[in-house]
Amino acid sequence: MKVGGQAIIEGVLMMGKKVAIAVRDKEGKIVTESLGKIKRTKFLKIPFLRGFFSLYYSLYYGLKALDRSAEISSGEEMKKSDTFFSILIALALGIGVFVLVPVWLTGLVGVKNNEFLFSLVDGFIRLVFFLLYVWIIAFMKDVKRVFQYHGAEHKTIHAYENNEELTPENVQKYSTIHPRCGTNFVMIFLIVAILLFSLFGIWKPLTGLQRVLIRIIFIPVIASLSYELLKIFDKFPFLRFLAFPGLLLQKLTTAEPDLSQLEVAIASLKFALEDEDENTNKDVDENPVEFMG
Repeated sequence: MKVGGQAIIEGVLMMGKKVAIAVRDKEGKIVTESLGKIKRTKFLKIPFLRGFFSLYYSLYYGLKALDRSAEISSGEEMKKSDTFFSILIALALGIGVFVLVPVWLTGLVGVKNNEFLFSLVDGFIRLVFFLLYVWIIAFMKDVKRVFQYHGAEHKTIHAYENNEELTPENVQKYSTIHPRCGTNFVMIFLIVAILLFSLFGIWKPLTGLQRVLIRIIFIPVIASLSYELLKIFDKFPFLRFLAFPGLLLQKLTTAEPDLSQLEVAIASLKFALEDEDENTNKDVDENPVEFMG
């Protein structure tokens, strides 16, 4: 079966038979916990709809795992109000920096009546902002450790997909780059957004307000399209050259983990697969959410 995963604070989340996390606590011990199981519904099998639901589950369990990993690694309980306000602020900043500001700057440079050109410039500005953001946070010590766990997650999944015995030494030899990574998804999303937004305004130029609303309202649509492309690139390796920008960007969002971090990723994956029949064919797609953070 295919598995998905995400890097969290001092640990890794894995989605297999169940959603599991493994985190190192203050004493250095690996703590494993189950966050539940993803309900298998027909929506998770319908193309385009499945992307929306897969992303929802990834975000839901990802945020839940981040909170829990912060508690385990620090030994302090998180307040729900702190989490709520953090999400609210992140959403506001995301819309401001990646929607409002690019639209405003594009209009400022004089691009107004050509919607394709507007989308191209707007998308380029958005891409530059994203790359700068990732590059800047990569220098932060805590973020760098998350990127190392991100690399550990990818290496462990690679080893599992290659039927390798899951030991830190075996897993270490694999790449930190994976075609199903969320970084890959973001790059595909940014490119698809440029193409889709350029279709609006064919009949007449859009106003600034219309452009902003379209860029917010159509986020789920673009996400669903991008998810399908991500699955296609993963299924057909000869097409992966089309996703090269996303694969290259993973050089920023992943880092080489040490053996202790690989131990955590392995513990998480093994716990996520604990209920799996040993004779189960790993090529059978039993996990409805294989998206990787």
